[in-house]
Amino acid sequence: MTKPSLPELLHAAVAAVGGTERPGQVTMAESVAEAIDDGSHLLVQAGTGTGKSLGYLVPALAHGERVVVATATLALQRQLVQRDLPRTVESLHPLLRRRPEFAMLKGRSNYLCLHRLHEGVPQEEEDGLFDVFESATPSSKLGKDLLRMRDWADETETGDRDALSPGVSDRAWAQVSVSSRECLGASRCAYGAECFAEAARERAKLADVVITNHALLAIDALEGAPVLPSHEVLIVDEAHELVSRVTGAATGELTPGSVNRAVRRAAKLVNEKAADALQTAAEGFERLMELALPGRLEEVPEDLGYALMALRDASRTVITALGNTRDKSVQDEDAVRKQALASIENVHAVAERIVEGSEYDVIWYERHDRFGASLRVAPLSVSGLLREKLFTDRSVILTSATLRLGGDFNGVAASLGLPREGTAAASGEDGDAEPAPQWKGVDVGSPFDYPRQGILYVAQHLSQPGRDGGRGDMLDELAELVEAAGGRTLGLFSSMRGARAAAENLRGRLDLPVLLQGEETLGELIRAFAEDDRTCLFGTLSLWQGVDVPGPSCQLVVMDRIPFPRPDDPLMSARQKAVEENGGNGFMAVAATHAALLMAQGAGRLVRATGDRGVVAVLDPRLARARYGSFLRASMPDFWYTTDRNQVRRSLAAIDAAARAEER
Repeated sequence: MTKPSLPELLHAAVAAVGGTERPGQVTMAESVAEAIDDGSHLLVQAGTGTGKSLGYLVPALAHGERVVVATATLALQRQLVQRDLPRTVESLHPLLRRRPEFAMLKGRSNYLCLHRLHEGVPQEEEDGLFDVFESATPSSKLGKDLLRMRDWADETETGDRDALSPGVSDRAWAQVSVSSRECLGASRCAYGAECFAEAARERAKLADVVITNHALLAIDALEGAPVLPSHEVLIVDEAHELVSRVTGAATGELTPGSVNRAVRRAAKLVNEKAADALQTAAEGFERLMELALPGRLEEVPEDLGYALMALRDASRTVITALGNTRDKSVQDEDAVRKQALASIENVHAVAERIVEGSEYDVIWYERHDRFGASLRVAPLSVSGLLREKLFTDRSVILTSATLRLGGDFNGVAASLGLPREGTAAASGEDGDAEPAPQWKGVDVGSPFDYPRQGILYVAQHLSQPGRDGGRGDMLDELAELVEAAGGRTLGLFSSMRGARAAAENLRGRLDLPVLLQGEETLGELIRAFAEDDRTCLFGTLSLWQGVDVPGPSCQLVVMDRIPFPRPDDPLMSARQKAVEENGGNGFMAVAATHAALLMAQGAGRLVRATGDRGVVAVLDPRLARARYGSFLRASMPDFWYTTDRNQVRRSLAAIDAAARAEER
């Protein structure tokens, strides 16, 4: 039997999911197949509606090597595992004459821990409770959730938190889960043979396709021992999120609360001298943190340095002592010891990292109204890490609807540690360094006719946004646009303060429902927004990327201002400064690229289906006037562009009238 062609396989898969084959999807599949065959790397931009998951799954399954697919969101993981993969595998089986296996793998804390479920949470001095199941009243929300999870444990096959419906709070889940550091290990745990996390790892080892998330991919790159099974192909979907997820995984944090928890957990397990030294160091750190002001620490102040060295040294002593002392009064000592060790090791690692003061790290204080001050340390850049760990010994496919910023892929490529596209492979000055990974960028377009389906309107006449936030003319403009659209508005704001002010203002002047992020769960807000065409939904970051509402409910997307990072953002400003010190344009490489990515994602909320029509309105005149405006506009869908306020009101009124007529 002759080997089936890629077009045959793609046709069968698209038919199986009830989709329509699109030229962009075919181009994508061919490009992915070529990269896998060559062992090369590919950045592929595939617009909304392209069908990009089949565009990479079909060639990957046809190739026959093990593939890992990493996504940023739970929604896409669910779509792949529950819909796309089962149907694709079934449709390709007669043609491939084999049935590829697939499995999902997440971090250990995403799975129910049977040891913690049955033995309880190790005791802490702050609450004096050993078994939270017994202490939580059955009528309380926590108690009900815990009892429900106990019943669920007997039914679930995976123990995956995301399979629990309805979900539970982080506090409730923390009672029945452990981190990888807290885990006793299957060989030492009484429930090791039944462990859900271990079962997931075993399934992944046997699977042809492993679906995971960016966080686990980051941990796999950062940890010494591999977390993911060996694989020949890595596909990163929602790749525009990868750098921020890897940065998050590589960020360390110390707070007085976390240090004090570590002290309490270790106190009963070590000798009095070691415990007292750790307690004294913790108190010294807490006193300093009470005075901490938010902002970057270019150099670690002397008093903070001494406090951190005391914490580091006391933690090291406790870590050593934990291995020697046994306390017969402590129940389930192995679990208690493991939890204490995990907490102390984190304190030691972060304190030591800050004391050592690498030039490649950024250190800063943050202060939260509710949780107080924290000390954080993050890598100045993760590009070197990604270049070394991601693009070695495997073909890597990175895909998203927004990778081509300002007209090319080079901005995103640089953040991933890749050279400019087409740059010849080069080794380091000593000739011994690895050559730069070679890659190709492909934009397969979109099935949507953006110039006919959407308008990009920039309110050029408005005043420029200032740091004080008071923009009366912007609020007037917003109200007029929303009224012309008859509601149907997704408002994307650069700050929660701006979203709240706009919601309060419009609620007082328009007879239209205005929903505000934070007043209900995000899922409930999006559902309500989709169900009522007159409704508006206002919010910040998660709405810029997380809303998929096709049809007449979303016909106006408003951005209050260009979403540059805050000037006082320690990590972004440090990265910008580093680019400038190396002779580059820090503003364009960091701030403008950050804004371009968000604006591309935000504008992508408007057209989600071939019948969608509407307006993206940017209420920031800099998009029309500033030199960088053309770079930002080139990163957004190719909508018809105007600065004519009267024209856009007429267009919105016409779109609203057409939607009302269709409803009737």
